[in-house]
Amino acid sequence: MYEQETTKYRIHLSVQADGVVDRSDVVGAIFGQIEGLLGSEMELRELQRQGRLGRIDVKVISKQGRSTGEILVSTSLDRAETAILAASMETISRVGPCSAQVQVQNIEDIRITKRNQIVERAKALLLEFEEPGIDPESLIDAVRESQRVEKIETIGPDNSPAGPNVLNSDAIIVVEGRADVINLLKSGIKNAVAVEGTSVPGTIINLCHKKTATAFLDGDRGGDLILRELLEVTDIDFVAYPPRGESVEDLARKEIIKALRNKVPIEYVMEDRVAEYLSSKEKEGSRPQKGRPEESEEISDPILVSEASVSPASPVSDVPVISSVSEEPVEKDEESDLPYKPLSVFSHISEVRERGVIRMLSGEGEVALEMPISQIEESMIPDDQNFQGIVIDQDVNQQLLDQLSLFGIKFLAAPSFSGIVRRPASVRLIPFR
Repeated sequence: MYEQETTKYRIHLSVQADGVVDRSDVVGAIFGQIEGLLGSEMELRELQRQGRLGRIDVKVISKQGRSTGEILVSTSLDRAETAILAASMETISRVGPCSAQVQVQNIEDIRITKRNQIVERAKALLLEFEEPGIDPESLIDAVRESQRVEKIETIGPDNSPAGPNVLNSDAIIVVEGRADVINLLKSGIKNAVAVEGTSVPGTIINLCHKKTATAFLDGDRGGDLILRELLEVTDIDFVAYPPRGESVEDLARKEIIKALRNKVPIEYVMEDRVAEYLSSKEKEGSRPQKGRPEESEEISDPILVSEASVSPASPVSDVPVISSVSEEPVEKDEESDLPYKPLSVFSHISEVRERGVIRMLSGEGEVALEMPISQIEESMIPDDQNFQGIVIDQDVNQQLLDQLSLFGIKFLAAPSFSGIVRRPASVRLIPFR
């Protein structure tokens, strides 16, 4: 809409007509029905000629035999005159041949709007203007950071880009490309090695067999393909994920550390697809990989699963690695020749979810006790009962965590954990997925 340079106020009005009308009909009604109503000093055409009234802008939409729209009027009159002009427009009762109603929505002070725009723009300019360079206190950090980047190496006959500590470290981080290794070096992580494509180099395959390997790949299709290839040809123990929609090479140091702290065991990631994965390996006739169980009992053992789960607050070094499975004989089901396998913690989670109950699990992964959450305070839970873990369909806060940890449990599964500032060292917190 055209506005005079001296515009002070903008009048917002709504119009409704019981029929189909055009913009010209509304403008004609305004000039025709207000003419002579406010005296010679407030005649609309005279105000426009003097530059004290801007163009009257009208937008009308007709639908099902009725017309609705909005009217915008810009003025440079004072507050009282603007209010009188706005009120006079509400006296319009007809637009063209149709009965109509005009109502003032609000009167906007253009100067206040411009001031707000000026303040917001000034804030942005100030941030750009005061963007600091390298101050004297950060000179040493800048030099050290460049030194970390320069230490990137290539290892093996495949010349895989890697950090300087890959060969000497007990654990490695497998990333996609050279840029990811460089970004991790900037954050002080020197045990990363790059795959550089979906074809995993033999050097990385051998390293993953010998060391604790964490896959830290982008969350796109390329990252999924590389992870599938890694699972086919070598051993991956953990998976770490960057924030949704971001690549490892673009992450800040804080985001990298958080992602690695929240890494999860590969069994946790693949729990929904583990049966399909193992059956495909059997069809191919491939032998079990080093450090992996020959059967799927590892996934269904609730103790192993709980020990492998990662709490969001757990540091990277606190996550234990599963390297073997108990060799004790497995019980037989009376009605089947298949070995009896207790439910995994993931199966318990799926059964408890959205039921409003708490389930206490025994050392064998069986249900020792189950009750509605509302009856926790009223129920007499035996103190001598040995519970291995608890699955509860309720968000856990610090008070509830302290209460449940008194049962000597090793893991606690819940939809989420909030306000946890003091976590028992012996209890693993497993959020629902």
